[in-house]
Order: sequence, then structure tokens, then C-alpha cells
Amino acid sequence: MSFADLGLSEEILRAVAEQGYTEPTPIQAQAIPAVLSGRDILAAAQTGTGKTAGFTLPILRRLQPQANNSHSPAMHPVRALILTPTRELADQVGDSVKLYGKHLPLRSSVVFGGVNIEPQSRELRAGVEVLVATPGRLLDHVQQKSVNLSRVEVLVMDEADRMLDMGFLPDIRRILALLPANRQTLLFSATFSPEIKKLADQFQKTPLLIEVARQNQTSDQIEQRVLAVELWRKRAVLAQLVRKQKIPQVIVFCNTRHGAEKLSRDLIRDGFSADSIHGEKSQQQRIATLAEFKEGKLNILVATDVAARGLDIDQLPFVVNYDLPNTPEDYVHRIGRT
Repeated sequence: MSFADLGLSEEILRAVAEQGYTEPTPIQAQAIPAVLSGRDILAAAQTGTGKTAGFTLPILRRLQPQANNSHSPAMHPVRALILTPTRELADQVGDSVKLYGKHLPLRSSVVFGGVNIEPQSRELRAGVEVLVATPGRLLDHVQQKSVNLSRVEVLVMDEADRMLDMGFLPDIRRILALLPANRQTLLFSATFSPEIKKLADQFQKTPLLIEVARQNQTSDQIEQRVLAVELWRKRAVLAQLVRKQKIPQVIVFCNTRHGAEKLSRDLIRDGFSADSIHGEKSQQQRIATLAEFKEGKLNILVATDVAARGLDIDQLPFVVNYDLPNTPEDYVHRIGRT
């Protein structure tokens, strides 16, 4: 099967081809036709399976017939709303929308907290068809009346499990109350618990269930190893591992902000170029640290789970669980970074 068999337009197919993709992944092959049919979807796919394109491609196709070059904001209402749990994931999804919609006259925007709200407000007031947002910042814009959600045709909740784990349910309910009842709702995640499926039934109308991988299954393309180490030797073993294996870059996961900060400082004292990323750091700090890591200026990035959701680093060879994650879902997400 090729992308041309999935009902996508010539403009979108050209953007896909320019990225070097010829065949859809399993989640894309199932999700794209289902989204185009207008059905509500509950889709579970591992990180790294191409699930983001699984909803961005068909959404762009759905919006394409009304795409226009008008300068009037009224001609560019928000028609697709994509909610994500973290700023980093919002950025990644926004990049996907721009990448695959590059040959279409559709406007898109990404809004999240931790940065000045005014530039976002100006962009929204100018009109955007596709809006990617974190729930809290979206409600800020609703309060400021810089966005109108009454014309939304498609709602996506990406990494829905994490969104609910992080306590966004009250915000999500407030957002849903602002959307038209007659809309398409898509829930995408790496994993789904029975509680998530039960909640999805409240949000969706007879959703089609798509499960590409077994629940909490890790990718069979990733080699996994366990090192049994005394607690007091963990840092020394990590340093030895990085040096002995000549690891160029690695993300090291800790369970707490304090632990991530301390390990980062200790690794710097050990002679490594390291920094940490966690929820307590400002958006500017997180962006700067990620940029340094992506540019190869840092070889060790110490991260917490929340901060690492949605991280997309090309050619990352290693991930280390310095602390064991609390849930199987977090383990799947962590090692899916490589």
C-alpha cells in the first residue's frame, strides 16, 4: 500500500514525498481512511510509529476544500483543534501540520504557556484553521476572547493518557463545552488503560478502536539491557557506560525534578557536557536546552517524564532509565525516544 491509496490530495502527497516517505506505517494505513470517513477514533500506537501523521494528514485533506488565500480573519476560523499535554509535543505536532500542509493555503498556529501570550493572540485574531494547543493556555485565550471555537469540525487529543494523568480533565471538559456537539473526535495515544477507554466513551460517538501494538508493548527494534547496580554506584556506572561505549548522545531519565537537577550537576563535575529539562524550568530555558542537545552541544540530557513527552531527536542512539519509571506506560514512552 502507498500513500496514494489512502485518499489524500496531490498537494499533500507531494509534501509527504518530499520528506522521503513512500509507504504508510500500520497506524497511518488504518487511521487515515478512518479519519477521512468522519468517524470518531480511539487509536493506540507506540511512540515512533508515525501516529502524528496518522491524524495530521487526513485533517489537512478534510480542511482542504475550504482552504483560501483571503486576508479576512473571518475566512480562517478554527476548524481543527489538536490538544497536547506538553509544550514540546505541541511544537512537534505543529511542525507536522506545517510540513505536510506546506502546499495548501491553510493557516496553523501553536499555543502553549510559559511564553508571552500577546504574539499568540495576534496570530489567532488574524485567523487560523488548525490550532495546536495545551489545555491551560487555550483556556487563557478563550478568556481573552482571542479565539472562537464554535466552528471546530475535528478535535484531536494526542497522548490522551498522559493528558488525563496530568490532571487536565477539568480543563478538557471546559474546552469540550465550547465546541460544537456535531464534531469528529479523535483520541491518539501510545497506550490506553480501561479507564481511558471508559472516558473516551463519554467524549466520543461509537468510536472505532484502532490498536496497532499490544498494550504497553515496546518496539522490537529497540535493544533493551538491564544493569544491576548498587544505588551509590549508579552515577559512576552511567559515566563509565557513556565513556566505554563512546555514546555520542543520550537522554537519561529521572523520576523527580530534584533528581534530574542533581544528576546533571554531578555529570558536569564528571566532565560531561550535560543539562536537565523538567517541568519547573521556564519555556525559554527548555527551548534553549533542547536546541543545544539537538545541535550536538550537549551529549547528556537529563529529563523527567513530563518534560520528555513529545521530544523528537533524530538519530538518538541511547536512552537510560536512571530511575525506574512508575508505570509501564512511562517505560514505553521513555524508550520510544530512541
